Amino acid sequence: MDISLKVEGMTCGGCKAAVERVLRAQPGVSAVTVDLEAGSAKVSSEGSADPAGLVAAVENAGYDARIDG
Repeated sequence: MDISLKVEGMTCGGCKAAVERVLRAQPGVSAVTVDLEAGSAKVSSEGSADPAGLVAAVENAGYDARIDG
């Protein structure tokens, strides 16, 4: 299952890396792709990743996030 997120507040490569790191640490996540310029993240999971938990993890890292779509 793929989950798309809109992420606001990323301004540099360090921000991108931070978002990738927190998303990869979430249960069930198998792959993460973050597009800094588009302000988006795509999360692939084994079906057990919680979309609300992904949003919360990104927000806890200091960025605004929401499910995109």
